[in-house]
Amino acid sequence: MDVQPPDIFVQEVETAIGALIQASKLGQRIVSSQDKGTITKDDLSPVTIADFAVQALLIASFKQVFPNDSFVGEEDASDLRANDALMTRVWDLLNTIAQDEFTQQGACTLPQSKEHMCDLIDQAGSSSPGGPGSGRVWVFDPIDGTKTYVRGQLYAINIGLIVDGKQAFGAVACPNLSLRHTGNLKNESADPNGNGCILFAIKGHGAFYRHLESHHIELKSTILPIPSTFAGNHSGFITCTGLVDSALDGVHDVVAQRLGLQFPGSDVVPWVVRWAALALSIGSVTVWVYKRRDRYAKAWDHAGAMLLFEEAGGKITDVHGKDIDLSAGRKLSNNFGFVAAPIALHAKVLGIVQDVLKEQGRDEFLQ
Repeated sequence: MDVQPPDIFVQEVETAIGALIQASKLGQRIVSSQDKGTITKDDLSPVTIADFAVQALLIASFKQVFPNDSFVGEEDASDLRANDALMTRVWDLLNTIAQDEFTQQGACTLPQSKEHMCDLIDQAGSSSPGGPGSGRVWVFDPIDGTKTYVRGQLYAINIGLIVDGKQAFGAVACPNLSLRHTGNLKNESADPNGNGCILFAIKGHGAFYRHLESHHIELKSTILPIPSTFAGNHSGFITCTGLVDSALDGVHDVVAQRLGLQFPGSDVVPWVVRWAALALSIGSVTVWVYKRRDRYAKAWDHAGAMLLFEEAGGKITDVHGKDIDLSAGRKLSNNFGFVAAPIALHAKVLGIVQDVLKEQGRDEFLQ
């Protein structure tokens, strides 16, 4: 059944949907290409020309509509400024949609020059979310799951609005995740036809979804609340066992076993896709305990995307049971790991996680 979004954050919703549709076109142009313009950053993580292009598009679009807001993004433009050929490739990618009918209708705003493009990227590349009194801050992850993206697998584009340190709005595009997907989700579950989706949530007003291929702002339906049990098609553990090595060994599989859930269940690298999968009831639980106590999540992997699950009936804390503090900075240094489950089951899941850590002599992870 078609529904209209609530009469709140109307400009934010329209801007996000238009920008995500056009950003997804950029992502999809590169995801199927052999040469994605991939370079390696100082932290050894990959970045592609699509990461830069999408971040520039998002900031240009939101800055045009909300000029007094602040912006946080994963990338900065230092690599582009040092490599003219790379800068040109990003600029050329952006220009592939300059004459697109939807762009011409105002769905998004593009940078005016290469220098403007770099300046926009830099506006978000070193800033941080703030706490009380910090106002409206947009947090962008232009390509979440770059490691899977370069393989032509699942990825997402994330937008989060934080107001005075709290999530207020989130919007996510999963350009190659079909709403028709059933069963466990894998990195390689990308829809070969590019039938993606957009999800968004407004704090206190629910979560919604639509098919990406529709160019209408109206939504197809609401996301149904997540059941309070692990019964039926809504049960499932969502984790990541490959491509990244940041998880503490020997914990996640034991937690899943005690919950009576298949492990690994849905096995997905990108965090934003994991939050979307939980909101869509592809799974019901995710647990993440880092292998080092000094390892922290990054704001752009979670801000906004987490709200999808929370507004669909989920609860999210860290391993200690603390609410996730998005005001801590670019890294969520006031939290350690994640425990997410339907509200009625969260306490049970959290208790099992903590019991397993204690039984395994991992008390330092609970301090």
